[in-house]
Amino acid sequence: MTDTAPLTRPQLRRLLRDARRALTPAEQRQAARGLYRQLAQHPLFRRARHIALYLPNDCEIDPRLLMREAQRRGKRTYLPVLHAWPKTKMVFQRIEAGEKLRPNRFRIPEPHISLARQRPIWALDLILLPLVGFDEVGGRLGMGGGFYDRSLAYQARRKAWKKPLLLGLAHECQKVERLAQASWDVPLQGTVSDRGWYLAPD
Repeated sequence: MTDTAPLTRPQLRRLLRDARRALTPAEQRQAARGLYRQLAQHPLFRRARHIALYLPNDCEIDPRLLMREAQRRGKRTYLPVLHAWPKTKMVFQRIEAGEKLRPNRFRIPEPHISLARQRPIWALDLILLPLVGFDEVGGRLGMGGGFYDRSLAYQARRKAWKKPLLLGLAHECQKVERLAQASWDVPLQGTVSDRGWYLAPD
């Protein structure tokens, strides 16, 4: 766990990105397998039928083993897709095994836009989010672009919000004691690392 009390959010973001970038390729692969073991047989993953994930970028923990497992079990899997306009909008679109992808403006692979295969956020069961830092009470520090926070903001304001369940995925080295949350930050129900679960209190 990292002591981050005197750091600003940009400083903390740089520190934690450097920590995950310092992991060797072998450590990254081991972490991906550890993440798979934590989640693949968990009831929250097994019950979910519509699961949104992401493709790893900048040494984020890799959820592709989970994506392939979900597809093998007949679940529907979705990836975030950035809109050309407005540039701050992100939606979730179904992806099939072996589907050809293209790089978006951040050079992250994503499916070609298809309105017919996009699913509203409220109709997803589980969203597995990337992050830069996390704490044990649902705090998440993202890359700073705000795409997930903006996309989830309306759903987060709903008093009867039952789903989707929001779980961050991270390397254990990205855990901090406590994150100061901004007013626009959407809290997670928990975070799963390659070593364990950190569920936020109800």
